[in-house]
Amino acid sequence: MTVMSWTDDRVEQLKKLWEAGLSASQIAAELGNITRNAVIGKVHRLGLSGRAKSPSSAAPRQRKAARPAQHMMRISRPVSRGNTALAHAFDVEAEPDPIAYDNVVPMSQRLSLLELNESTCHWPVGDPGSADFFFCGGKALNSLPYCAHHSRVAYQPASDRRRTSRPTK
Repeated sequence: MTVMSWTDDRVEQLKKLWEAGLSASQIAAELGNITRNAVIGKVHRLGLSGRAKSPSSAAPRQRKAARPAQHMMRISRPVSRGNTALAHAFDVEAEPDPIAYDNVVPMSQRLSLLELNESTCHWPVGDPGSADFFFCGGKALNSLPYCAHHSRVAYQPASDRRRTSRPTK
């Protein structure tokens, strides 16, 4: 490994090349036996900042012409809530299940963990550590662990989750 020392002549040459607008790589090649990073470090230690602009960057760039406003016709689409991949499992536009709406579950429908089976809704309600904890127990949809209402709550599109979880400034 060769150690290069910055002589006064090399520093002066560096300053002239830097002010002429050469890049650090070009200066390193011009000085010889020095790396681009060594040039950058010396430039910062010397406090050199103002440089001549290269001819290509000094010329103002042409702006693109503004596009004329295009009138687009919006087509209304039915709004689908919940995971659209599960749309085949239940009708997205169907009315919410009146039995299990807003966690109001009739006493006769409430189930414990041991009472659950494949045809019952596995939606937990309450604190698992408390005595009044239960599962919804409503009629589960085919191949899903939840009833129609709780499936809509559980399977939401990622875009809806992102909108609600962003912190406000």
